[in-house]
Amino acid sequence: MEKIIDENKQGQSLVLKHKKENSRKLFIESYGCAMNFSDSEIVASILTNEGFNTTQKLEEADLVLVNTCSIRDKAEQTVRKRLEKYNAVKRDHNPKMKVGVLGCMAERLKTKFLEEEKIVDLVVGPDAYKDLPNLLAEVDEGRDAINVILSKEETYGDVSPVRLNSNGVTAFVSITRGCDNMCTFCVVPFTRGRERSRDPQSIIEEINDLWNRGYKEITLLGQNVDSYLWYGGGLKKDFDKASDLQKATAVSFSNLLELCAKAQPKMRIRFSTSNPQDLTLGVVETMAKYINICNHIHLPVQSGSNRILKAMNRLHTRKEYMELIDNIRQIIPNCAISQDMIVGFPTETEDDFQDTVSLMEYVKYNFGYMYKYSERPGTMAGRNMEDDVPEETKKRRLQDIVDLQRIHSEIKTKEWLNTTVEVLIEKESKKSNLQWSGRTPQNIVCVFPKEEFKVGDFVNVKVTDCTSATLIGEALGLSENN
Repeated sequence: MEKIIDENKQGQSLVLKHKKENSRKLFIESYGCAMNFSDSEIVASILTNEGFNTTQKLEEADLVLVNTCSIRDKAEQTVRKRLEKYNAVKRDHNPKMKVGVLGCMAERLKTKFLEEEKIVDLVVGPDAYKDLPNLLAEVDEGRDAINVILSKEETYGDVSPVRLNSNGVTAFVSITRGCDNMCTFCVVPFTRGRERSRDPQSIIEEINDLWNRGYKEITLLGQNVDSYLWYGGGLKKDFDKASDLQKATAVSFSNLLELCAKAQPKMRIRFSTSNPQDLTLGVVETMAKYINICNHIHLPVQSGSNRILKAMNRLHTRKEYMELIDNIRQIIPNCAISQDMIVGFPTETEDDFQDTVSLMEYVKYNFGYMYKYSERPGTMAGRNMEDDVPEETKKRRLQDIVDLQRIHSEIKTKEWLNTTVEVLIEKESKKSNLQWSGRTPQNIVCVFPKEEFKVGDFVNVKVTDCTSATLIGEALGLSENN
């Protein structure tokens, strides 16, 4: 669950510039975390070269793909409803349409989708997107096609993603794939495989290309970015077998952050997601050293109880987490910190839950993503633990921490009143076409009157008012970052 699920993005269909010579139509929808949306850009890039243009009209599509998430039961149920919709359109309007499932559900439910339920023609796992041309050839011949083999090498570092539904200002750059942490609640290691890192040179080249195309901010993306380790290729777990030269020249996450910051000093650098056991003070010190690395760390804790943390196979204690928070705040006093939290994990008692509440009171996060535990088939918890916390108790605990987080968010947002913040304009405000909306380095949304500014400008804004989650202000002028 260490993946941010942006509810506003769920189910977005992707659009990119059409190539005149392309004759087939692709409808692709994404669900889940930022990594899935990033993967859809890779898929679109591959299929553009295979003769496909995107469409937002489901009925006219030759190929319909849904990029899926297995992180929560709700996400899976949503995707199932979409598959029912696709098949109804296929049956009633477009019998030649082919339907495919990509991503984490594809890996987990491959046989069920293809053989038992017969609701898809194509199943493609997260490491098999380069095989899409071969798989589509199989489908065109009237055969079902499947590739869910998890790779030890694939990072897609050589595929230039098409930027889909982009504001032309911010972009994701994937730096790792897979995860080795084996948290008992999480399905990611089973659906995305073991952890491997991407060649830093290809990352820098992608960032330079984005800058040249007008992008002003990138987010380095991975299931656990702090685990990034490049020593010439290969799995992170095999690093101990590397040669002395490979070990001496290895690139860690703090090294990579520095390379990115130096490559484009005017470009904002963000990263997500961090893991408390892997986030080093070296990373925090690098953040403090470079003004273009944003002062925001998304640091999932999942629970404030040592007993539950151990049951989750989180390799940090409550005390270690609190010490890490203290160190971050000492090194970067104005750093925003956000969280992921799960309530109702198997055997969680009221005392365990109160430990979570007291941890939240200690940290006072800027914002957070909170969930009820839902058992995921295939995980260690799903196999070995009874989901024994009553649903009503889960709902009540979730509401309690959501309410508490709202209070803390308001406290942290009010701290910015009467200060000047730098805002990167991303889009028009949802509530008024007379205002711009953008984010501060701390990832706080800020709105202000448009005046003569434009999307992509860095603007100094005096904060005059706020809601619990949004700063409201007046522009003072362009910042030095332009």
